[in-house]
Amino acid sequence: MQGIEAISAGTNKDAETVVSGDLIEWAEIIFVMEKVHRQKVARKFATQLNDKKLVNLDVPDNYAFMAPELVSLLRGRVGRYLNLN
Repeated sequence: MQGIEAISAGTNKDAETVVSGDLIEWAEIIFVMEKVHRQKVARKFATQLNDKKLVNLDVPDNYAFMAPELVSLLRGRVGRYLNLN
């Protein structure tokens, strides 16, 4: 989508890209899929999140990568925060 940059990162050490302080600083809005992810990010990056929006999308983290139903669900949930709906 034009004008929007996004990076995917995980909260676990085995993620392909692990969320870092640099990524938190770069982002305007941080989206997480589950409550536990929000807790991990909030705890680890508390000081860097002062002026950031941290949003739990409440999407179970059990979908295959780029599964069509996941993409559709994420578009709907993320869209309201990016004025896409």
